[in-house]
Amino acid sequence: MSEPAGKPATLADVARRAGTSTAVVSYVINDGPRPVAAATRARVLAAAEELGYRPNRIARALRSRTTGVVGLVLADALNPYFGALARHVEQSLAGYGRLMLIGNAGYSAERQRHLVERFLAAQVDGLVIASADADGAADVAALARTPGVPAVYLHNGPATGDTPLVTADNEHAVRAALAHLRAHGHRDIAFLAGPRDTGPVGRRREVWESAAGPGAAPLRCAYSRAEADALIRRLAARDAVPRALIAATDEQAIGVLSGACAAGIPVPGRIAVIGLDGTPDSAHTAPSLTVTGQPLEAMARQAVDLLLGRAAPAPLPPATLVTRRSCGCAES
Repeated sequence: MSEPAGKPATLADVARRAGTSTAVVSYVINDGPRPVAAATRARVLAAAEELGYRPNRIARALRSRTTGVVGLVLADALNPYFGALARHVEQSLAGYGRLMLIGNAGYSAERQRHLVERFLAAQVDGLVIASADADGAADVAALARTPGVPAVYLHNGPATGDTPLVTADNEHAVRAALAHLRAHGHRDIAFLAGPRDTGPVGRRREVWESAAGPGAAPLRCAYSRAEADALIRRLAARDAVPRALIAATDEQAIGVLSGACAAGIPVPGRIAVIGLDGTPDSAHTAPSLTVTGQPLEAMARQAVDLLLGRAAPAPLPPATLVTRRSCGCAES
């Protein structure tokens, strides 16, 4: 017999389903203190999976039905873009009296799923999943549906599913960057994409391709400064550095600046560069990086409001072009 919908499964529910005692279930869930036969252990784990049971460690400690804690699964904690998002999410949650726990997925789908499971096991009150390259990946937010934990995707999420998604301004940002470089006299404008650009980066690339015309192919490298640096050095060795470049992410754009410096290529004299994220680091490069500043604070605030049921989805402000020296503008 199935458990009532929306009611979290208990240790006793698992014991009944597995045909054993709550003590044995506790030994399995907590890996001790007493050993459990392999067949019994398998039966308990199967029952827990069927019921969507998560060990309520925090609730046991606090003796409360809620923890006041929200889990944030971050695509990459080392990337300043996601770091800025995390800061704004934390500030928004603090405004509602919530504490945030962060888990770093490191661009790993397996790690992302593991973190979601760990947060659910800790009985968080909600999940914010700042995912990257999620198209075609599993909808990890679905894991939260059985225990009835609200979830929201931030920046990127699966193409299908019922979980709310708050994403950046991808279309307007690329068009603004293209228009600005054209105003500087550039006509052939290259685009630096990722190794397998789906989600937001894929949309940015599509907008560039539609403007660049048939046959346009982006440059590609991983979303890191080191890989973009190495790419520009290789292009410089072949005298194939473009005159103007839009980088899908600021991390790549900063790597382009580094590689150009190492290869003796003047920026913006030989190559003009714009990044599409607007991270804090972009103001402190040499030369300073022109960016389309994404509405990160508004994105985080809307994600938290949706998670806590405080607002309905609403249009976000567009990215704002911040002109600096890397595109050919004077420092403001």
